[in-house]
Amino acid sequence: MSGPHRSINPDSLAPPIGFSHAVVAEPGRVVHVGGQTAHGPDGSVRGDTVAEQFDEAVANLSRVLDAAGARPDHLVSVQIFVTDAEAYRGSLGAIGESWRRHFGKHYPAMALFEVVGLFDPAAKVEMTAVAVIPE
Repeated sequence: MSGPHRSINPDSLAPPIGFSHAVVAEPGRVVHVGGQTAHGPDGSVRGDTVAEQFDEAVANLSRVLDAAGARPDHLVSVQIFVTDAEAYRGSLGAIGESWRRHFGKHYPAMALFEVVGLFDPAAKVEMTAVAVIPE
């Protein structure tokens, strides 16, 4: 992971692919990002597939970071909630491309959770995040 924070990926654990096992954040301002989905400015969900909705949700996450004065490399943790983990795994190629398009090869500590549903029944993906803007 590049940027101001340090990734921790011990050799005693499985190699991380698309995430870091842990991140040590530099001192700074902490930004807690609320759940970002594929909702557009008009409130409607954009995209039909998990991959399409992931792309919209990560674009919204990027917009929130920018509005808070944070950059992608300030992300230290991301939690992804999906209603269909199998569809997510089946879309890893497109999901990885979307992540890299918005955030490059910066991979914070991440976790994926399959949930029964999200607040908007049309939503298939929601993500929360923590970023630390260094002093």
